[in-house]
Amino acid sequence: MIPHRTPFILPLLYPTLQWRLPAEGKHLYLTFDDGPVPGPTEFVLETLARNDVIATFFCIGENIERHTDLFRRVVGEGHVAGNHTHHHRNGWRTESNAYLDDIRRCDLALRLASSMKREAPFRPPYGRITRAQIRALGSRPVIMWDVLSLDYDRRLAPDRCLRNTLRAIRPGSIIVYHDSYKAERNLMYGLPRLIDECLNQGYTFKTIPV
Repeated sequence: MIPHRTPFILPLLYPTLQWRLPAEGKHLYLTFDDGPVPGPTEFVLETLARNDVIATFFCIGENIERHTDLFRRVVGEGHVAGNHTHHHRNGWRTESNAYLDDIRRCDLALRLASSMKREAPFRPPYGRITRAQIRALGSRPVIMWDVLSLDYDRRLAPDRCLRNTLRAIRPGSIIVYHDSYKAERNLMYGLPRLIDECLNQGYTFKTIPV
């Protein structure tokens, strides 16, 4: 099974990617991939608002186009929006020019839906991106993760998913959940409990710096 905490070797192999943020105080960085979609994204927004927590959403461009009002709610509530390609492309299986075009198309969807002027942080779907694609992105921040909840794995019982995710967390962790239908069961069980436990432990949640 994929580990909940990123193996230490990956940041050494890909040092220009952002795996974890400096552990200055007890800060955590909640991130959500694959939205926005009705149901899961709304649940996430309501959970975050109830706990006065902010997060970063790595959005799929075609979902932004389909659910523009929901996307505008994400940014309107103070969360940061990032680029997750337009069609959820696997960088290992996509020719680099086509991959970069898909990123640019998502950038356009982000700008049209939110009047965003800055360059959005980027997260590669599945965490799969080639060295050539990384070079082509230049100085653009590529955000990976320190803790993967595995909420999308339907073989993983919700309580175990939560327990393993909490065990992997440490100061500076970038944590991945998915506001998607595939992850809905584990997301809805785990996210409120994770936030409660982390707040009780004295953590605060921040957005990815942009």
